[in-house]
Amino acid sequence: MVSTNGTNFSTGDPWKCVTCGVPENNKVGSTSLSDYPQTFADGRRAMAGINIIECRVGQLASDECTPDQIYIYPIRMSNKAEDSGSGASIRELRLHPDNVHLGFNSYSTTSSGQLNENGYFGRLHFNESPTTGSPRSARYDVVNVTVLVSPNGLQPYSVTGDRLYINREAITVGEFRGFTGRGNEVLYIGSPWESCNVDLFAVDLSTGCVRRVTTHPGYVDPVGDSPDGRWQVILDTRGTDRMEFLSGMRGIPPVTDLITIATVSSVRNNGVRRYFQPWLLDAQGDHDPNYYGQQVNADGNGQPGSVNDPNWNAGADPRWSPDGTRIMYWQKMVIPPACGGTNPLPCPISIEPGGRTTRLMMARLTSRQPYHTDPVHPVSDTIPWGLPYTPGDTSIPEVLNVPPGNFTLHGLFSGLAHVVLQKSEATSDINFISATYHNYSDDGLHYINGYESVAATMVSYSSTRLDWHSNLTGTGVSSSTKITSPDGFHVVDDAMTNIFHANGTLVTTVDGVVYKQPLNEA
Repeated sequence: MVSTNGTNFSTGDPWKCVTCGVPENNKVGSTSLSDYPQTFADGRRAMAGINIIECRVGQLASDECTPDQIYIYPIRMSNKAEDSGSGASIRELRLHPDNVHLGFNSYSTTSSGQLNENGYFGRLHFNESPTTGSPRSARYDVVNVTVLVSPNGLQPYSVTGDRLYINREAITVGEFRGFTGRGNEVLYIGSPWESCNVDLFAVDLSTGCVRRVTTHPGYVDPVGDSPDGRWQVILDTRGTDRMEFLSGMRGIPPVTDLITIATVSSVRNNGVRRYFQPWLLDAQGDHDPNYYGQQVNADGNGQPGSVNDPNWNAGADPRWSPDGTRIMYWQKMVIPPACGGTNPLPCPISIEPGGRTTRLMMARLTSRQPYHTDPVHPVSDTIPWGLPYTPGDTSIPEVLNVPPGNFTLHGLFSGLAHVVLQKSEATSDINFISATYHNYSDDGLHYINGYESVAATMVSYSSTRLDWHSNLTGTGVSSSTKITSPDGFHVVDDAMTNIFHANGTLVTTVDGVVYKQPLNEA
């Protein structure tokens, strides 16, 4: 814990280590505490990693809360019908504002051996004396679980005869990212609405209504909503031009994204070098073509160690103070191998005390008045549009299951695209897509003409080689092109390591501004 009001704890320090010295008997079965720490509203509990830290005698910040009064309980979700073993592998846990429910992600592999991920929602249940599974010590079980997929709803892509449809009302929780401020909606990264543009979406827990939160061509991922639900802080690459060589040309429908999305998403980082900065948006997000929020840490000189030093980038997740006047986030400085050596980017020298390469940041919203919010009442365990999870007996449908063939995709406003989808004989997955656009427009603002194709070859469960050819022209409210070199653009970027490596070029030009791919990083 770190004091945020200038006072010290009784030790004389402005910080308190909550989990130092906790007896082994008080933390049986617990695991790493390093990921996404977040507090419960009661002040007695916190969640970190896949654990809940609880003080038996009062507030975590109190003097009475000594190490012998701290207990660290593992969180477990069963994954077998007989409830044996250590349970499912879960990650990126985030509390619902009702402090009763939980959302998280879990990896799996598809029938062809590729990496897949789904989001989940469940209730936390304290199990003091479990009789099945492990550990057999006190733990929190996740019960009444729902997989955040809609098996009976619209799918993002569908085919009728020779017509291809892109269904933007479909629920496509590719990666769960949290909840809106009052907990009515799930926030997630999902199937794009524009090609190569990785955006944040929200879906109502009750109605299944989907809305697009961000539209900027940068990559967005971590997000934190204010307690009153009126504002949000996103961590985004906007302002860095990291992604625009892929996503800068607007209005292209997400056709090739059926096989490119994992690789495109991986470009956001260079290994451990991130390109995220915190941006403040209202609750509706990028709802106006000219509104992209404001950078929280823009008020700096960009010099080494400053609040907007580009060598210091934000890590998940941003958090709000309960009164809505402060935003907390943390940064890490780039270190080898993401700089120096064979990497073309030089390594900075930390000027933080002790040469630290991580730091905690607090932004004060000086024009905001503090507020008090009423507690969020527990929501229902049941998500009507979701898939109830039964340990050992839940088959999760693949939402990108599209047949091969030659199809026509009609623009919502004008034009059409001739689309070819081919499947691999070895894996039965789509491995080649081409699209020829004829005055295609979904919004009446951007008109697309030209040709694009991508062939995909699986390298590992988390990595695919893309052979990309593009010669697209955009007209309308902007003039743009997206063009590969004559021999194409050939890229591999592993989703688990984010090391960009390409041969050939892919260049996007928008109103005379040229966006080029990053240099190879390995």
